[in-house]
Amino acid sequence: MKNQRLMSLDALRGFDMLFIMGFSGLVAKLCALSPGVVTDEIALQMDHVDWNGLAHHDTIFPLFLFLAGVSFPFSLANQRRLGATSWDIHKKILRRMLMLILFGLIYNGLFQLNFAELRCASVLARIGIAWAGAAILFVHFGLRTRIVIAATILIGYGLLSKFVAAPDVPGGDPLSMEGCLVGYIDRLFMPGRLLYNKGTFDPEGLFSALPAVVTAMLGVFTGELIRNNKVSGNKKTLWMLSGAVVLALVAWAFDGVLPINKKLWSSTFVCAVGAYSLAMMAVFYYIIDVKGWQKWTFAFRIIGMNSITIYMVQRIVDFGRIERFFLGGVANLCPEDWAAVVHAAGFVAVGWLLLYFLYRQKIFLKI
Repeated sequence: MKNQRLMSLDALRGFDMLFIMGFSGLVAKLCALSPGVVTDEIALQMDHVDWNGLAHHDTIFPLFLFLAGVSFPFSLANQRRLGATSWDIHKKILRRMLMLILFGLIYNGLFQLNFAELRCASVLARIGIAWAGAAILFVHFGLRTRIVIAATILIGYGLLSKFVAAPDVPGGDPLSMEGCLVGYIDRLFMPGRLLYNKGTFDPEGLFSALPAVVTAMLGVFTGELIRNNKVSGNKKTLWMLSGAVVLALVAWAFDGVLPINKKLWSSTFVCAVGAYSLAMMAVFYYIIDVKGWQKWTFAFRIIGMNSITIYMVQRIVDFGRIERFFLGGVANLCPEDWAAVVHAAGFVAVGWLLLYFLYRQKIFLKI
């Protein structure tokens, strides 16, 4: 297969990152214009759940990790086509992982040089570590072996999460933030400051990175399927949707025993967000790459092709101040609730226009 960019991958990544760019806030502000059962529920979906459960906002991070996995079979095939050696491939995986960890440290305030308060765990570090784990497994093992590894991780992690409490919390609930084994391992081995619960727990810590590897592996499995020229696009779509149904049923069946929990990255959470990710990939792939309806994806692809850029730049540049400079007068003419919508929409627009400028200049951050 020639090195051909999968347009549905960029579009779905852009759709996913749009919510990080402030679209979730815009949706919440729009819902506030007309309170009601439906709009209130939609607004709730634009934020994380406190502990157990799942909202749309909880799917953003794992979908991005899943998509990183989808891209790797294409990347590896291209590297091998260009004559990359095994050492070259492993070096590139290691470099990308370390770069993402470094970017995560920068995001968390590395340049403040306050190392005592620096949080080492981060979303980007989790992506780097989990993606690298899935990539190395893909390089070294066949499909069946990796399926067994993924299942073993989920079952083993699930059993430990359910039955093993933190030794330093006598009588603690192993599925609570205070008593979970995940927090205990982070307290022992995680460098830097922990984020949650007075420094006793971190949602992007060490132990919970293990099931996150499976999230990335699900993406790799999907990328393998999409690259398979022996299967038609329609069948690929059906297989992805079927996989989504199976994962959703597993998550639903075991949720009462092992709750769906993003902060623990529980095994049921992996299945639930895996189902969502597979279903979204199936829909985007069918519409864009099978049916060829691509023009509508441009706004999303602008984001998806520079996703790490917008994630980092929003941390550094005050988009809100830029938006208020241009739209503050318009917002002042509006009622308070509509002014909030104007500001939220302006925030999203500033980020998108920046990415559009970079796209026109052919500037892309590659890690």
